[in-house]
Amino acid sequence: MNFFEQQRQAKRRTVLLVILMTLAVFSLIAITCLALTLPMEEVPYVLRQYLTLDLRLVTVVSAVVLGIVLLGSVAKYSELATGGKVVARRLGGRLINHSASTLEEQRLLNVVEEMALASGTVVPSVYLLPEPGINAFVAGFTPQDAVIGVTQGAISLLSRDELQGVIAHEFSHIYNGDMRLNTRLIAIVHGILVLGLTGGYILRKLEDVDKVAPRRLIMVPFVVGMVLCVVGFAGSFFGNLIKASVSRQREFLADATAVQFTRNPQSISGALKKIGGYEQGSNIKATRAAEFSHLYFGAGVSTAIGGMLATHPELSERIRRIDAHWDGSFPTIEAPALAAMDVATVLPLSDAFSDLPAAATAVLYDVRAVQESIAMIGSPQPEHITEARRLLEDIPQALKLAARSTDGAEALLYGLVLSPSTPVLAMQLETLQLQVDSTVFNTLDLLRESLSTLNPGLRLPLLDLAIPSLKQLGKKTFAAVKRNLNLLIEADHDIDLLEWTLLRIVERNVDGAPAVQFKFGLFQCADELTVLLGTLANAGQPDPKNALAALEYAWEGLPFERGHELPSELENLEAALKRLRHLMPEEKPALLNALVRCVEHDGKVTVAEAQLMRAIADLLDCPMPPVLFAQHEIAPTTTA
Repeated sequence: MNFFEQQRQAKRRTVLLVILMTLAVFSLIAITCLALTLPMEEVPYVLRQYLTLDLRLVTVVSAVVLGIVLLGSVAKYSELATGGKVVARRLGGRLINHSASTLEEQRLLNVVEEMALASGTVVPSVYLLPEPGINAFVAGFTPQDAVIGVTQGAISLLSRDELQGVIAHEFSHIYNGDMRLNTRLIAIVHGILVLGLTGGYILRKLEDVDKVAPRRLIMVPFVVGMVLCVVGFAGSFFGNLIKASVSRQREFLADATAVQFTRNPQSISGALKKIGGYEQGSNIKATRAAEFSHLYFGAGVSTAIGGMLATHPELSERIRRIDAHWDGSFPTIEAPALAAMDVATVLPLSDAFSDLPAAATAVLYDVRAVQESIAMIGSPQPEHITEARRLLEDIPQALKLAARSTDGAEALLYGLVLSPSTPVLAMQLETLQLQVDSTVFNTLDLLRESLSTLNPGLRLPLLDLAIPSLKQLGKKTFAAVKRNLNLLIEADHDIDLLEWTLLRIVERNVDGAPAVQFKFGLFQCADELTVLLGTLANAGQPDPKNALAALEYAWEGLPFERGHELPSELENLEAALKRLRHLMPEEKPALLNALVRCVEHDGKVTVAEAQLMRAIADLLDCPMPPVLFAQHEIAPTTTA
């Protein structure tokens, strides 16, 4: 799967969505006009004389229908703007990132964390739905506000491999741009359905009207309510049609991507087979389940309308595309007792990775490994899952536990930017003690030793683990956290680029970032690219001559002249990154290749350079998988 091609196609699907919505609105206007002109003996003559099909009626109906649809869509869009957590809460989900209470929940978190680190994305918020069916979904406008929801039935009935396949399926929706499109679809379909909802509301209110009220007074709202209900049925048809048009084929792609990700066809097919053999199937019984039907891993809502209007392909067709030798039978599934679970399958097994070199012993990355990591953006491989498990195993347990609590995550943030210089460190701690709660400061004091010896290659993974907890901080609290971080970073009057980048990653993932509008070619951003490459070259090459040589070497792979050189100030870098985020998807591979050429100019890539490049790729919305270590390629350990 080509990540950048899928991003480009996502833009095309957005255009399709707009076209389908426009056709649906025109159809609703036509149906409403028709309904209002049907012979109705009970309608008062005074009202009937205005219900003739003329330009005046069409104009009024068009304005009313269009207004209601747009208002309904805008209202729903505003409701969803805070992220996928809105969907999870509407379905009764419970956030478990920092409160996993069972082995099953911990296993789910382990799988999600592995997948996130393997794919180069931050760990999303994970919600557990109290549903017996086997299902899952991902929702949100951007990867930064994405949430993954998984049902209790899924974590109880699926094996670890099967659960991994389901989570890989959901992550693929994030890569492919489906998640944002599907979330928009919720708002659009709601606008179409709001006419019918309004009609039902009017009719319910009429039941409370005094029975002795004049019929002629009741008849007008009754007619309006009935017409809106008729239109509502049509709205349901068009809503399901739009969902099916946009989502069905994307499920096949997500299944295929999950197989590519895990290299285990039985993981995803096994989960689908269990759905087919389970009495509850993939049903979700929440009151508002139908509203989000196109988001689910399996068809979560039974509907009388199938075929071309189904939001998901037939279960058997999905299985056969993955397992061509399937005999067509489904296993009989019974829910296991929690006590019967094998603890060894819940936690990552350190013994399984004991033959891999520890990240802390590696000082240099192989250049080819960095190039391969760039090539695998959006297409992580099983080796990246193995690497993610190893990274998680290498992170001290105390730090992982801290990352899963709000106070601990805040303390970790401060700890990641503490200076190794004793005088500067003393100044930072003195400043921080006056600014933060004593609980946070004491937690930092307990974690300082582990953080001071933490391998630089584990800083980004640890930060990724802490993001879900940081998202639980209130706006006022997080604003104070950012002020404190800036104070710590500026304490030595020499801002480290990686520290600055970590702060930007935290801001973007907690505060959120504007949706990307693809509108620039790379040649239109020559000045910004010059700033980015120049900053990266200066960070990797202390000698100005070597930095300039690295910049020139990086530019040799680009078909246009270098832009204007600006001072290497962080304000210029921030402005450059904001513009470069809006590159057309097909332009970003050339940008990333230029970054690789910049850091590989001297024939070696340090851990700091590789982590900085991954951080920059993250800020550019290019999820870069971890760089793989190969024992024979790693240089002997040296001291800094």
